[in-house]
Amino acid sequence: MRFAKNRLRTAAATATAVALGAAGLAALPATASAATAGLNVQYRTSATGASADQAEPWIKVKNTGDSSVQLSGVKVRYYFKADSASATYRFACSWAVKGCANVTGTFGTLTSPTSTADRYLEIGFTSGAGSLAAGADTGDMQLRFYQASWQPLNQSDDYSFGASQTSYGSWSKITAQLAGTTLWGTAPAGNGPTDPPTDPPTDPPAGGATLFDDFNYSGYSDPRISANGWNVRSNSGGPGVPGATWAPENVTFSTTGGNSIMNLETSTAGTAATTEQTEVLTKATKFKNGTYAARVKFSDAPRSGPDGDRLVQTFFTINDLTAPMADNYAEYDFEYLPNGGWGEPANILYTTSWETYNPDPWQAVNQHTESRQSFSGWHDLVLTIDGSSIKYYIDGQLFGTHDAAYLPERPMSINFNQWLIDLAGQTSTTARSYDQQVDYVLHIKDQVLTPAQVATKVNAYRSAGTTFQDTVPSS
Repeated sequence: MRFAKNRLRTAAATATAVALGAAGLAALPATASAATAGLNVQYRTSATGASADQAEPWIKVKNTGDSSVQLSGVKVRYYFKADSASATYRFACSWAVKGCANVTGTFGTLTSPTSTADRYLEIGFTSGAGSLAAGADTGDMQLRFYQASWQPLNQSDDYSFGASQTSYGSWSKITAQLAGTTLWGTAPAGNGPTDPPTDPPTDPPAGGATLFDDFNYSGYSDPRISANGWNVRSNSGGPGVPGATWAPENVTFSTTGGNSIMNLETSTAGTAATTEQTEVLTKATKFKNGTYAARVKFSDAPRSGPDGDRLVQTFFTINDLTAPMADNYAEYDFEYLPNGGWGEPANILYTTSWETYNPDPWQAVNQHTESRQSFSGWHDLVLTIDGSSIKYYIDGQLFGTHDAAYLPERPMSINFNQWLIDLAGQTSTTARSYDQQVDYVLHIKDQVLTPAQVATKVNAYRSAGTTFQDTVPSS
């Protein structure tokens, strides 16, 4: 993998100085019938031409089931053919009854490309979108996407495009999922959901030592953070810009749509002295096999100031490198680079499983999967580790499977951080700041859960009003 040496030469220091040195549902009565889930997608286009500056799929999602649905569990996919292999796309919401701030759009690549589709736009909802009662719909969502270069789009070969669909009507060429299960529409041939299965189990297995945190804190100095086993980093060292500060005061908490949110802010004015990075990690290294999950919001653009910094936004597990090329090192990463870096020119997301490395001279043993596209917005990230493989899921879909050679030998910590690779991506001395947000984190020891089971587990904690639980024993 083409990482910069700066990132990996500091990995041992980070793991040692930071990760180590920082101080079920009731059964239905026999007379009751099980709830039936159902969704319907209505579509119209506001850009009917075969060639257009931007595609404008306007969409309504209707709950055709007989019980309420949380929109945060709904994913809608619009399939299209990229205009070139190197084309990148941007999503925008012009207007939505649920509020554009509560509608997300991300792009993905199909596993089995066809003549009419090799990409998709996935539309999701934040928790602020609320729920959808039985029989209700989302109302109008006036959505659009376009090439980052603003070159015209050829819509005539797009699977989900309907030139004559100028008023809302049911449209089966757009799919809708609830908690990873497809309830509406038909994907392009060869791209039906296979992993997780078409009908994945939604009830998580009973028992299992668990860490769950909803990040319901008042601020970085809230004593419950330390009491609950977290460290908000303040000690110096890598990764990132040499001489930068790790600023605990830039870790803040707020409430959005009824859920508590942790925000990691990273800022700079173009010098090491003005660069402030953020990291939150468990003080204990006691996590190994099982399921890891978090809901994370990545950002393509700064909250303020000029864009362009080579930023890394993460969710990962790690232990310390005891010696160069030690075979008991382990690290499993979700790393999003909104502006590229490590030799990449634009946004890219990596998942990487580490066996070991030598910092100098550089030598690495790892396996990785990457996707060169925007992942701006909220995403459900799931990592599972058992005795045979490591699997990474994004928004309920399998993203990468890594081999048994990279399984962990020792327990690890759980970490979130946001940092700058260097200061070469944006050389301005104008101050700017970037946000990465985290909704929750979950670990189930020694149990492999599907993304649907993770969602059920998290919803059960929230329904019970549980904001924190840690029953994972010390290693």
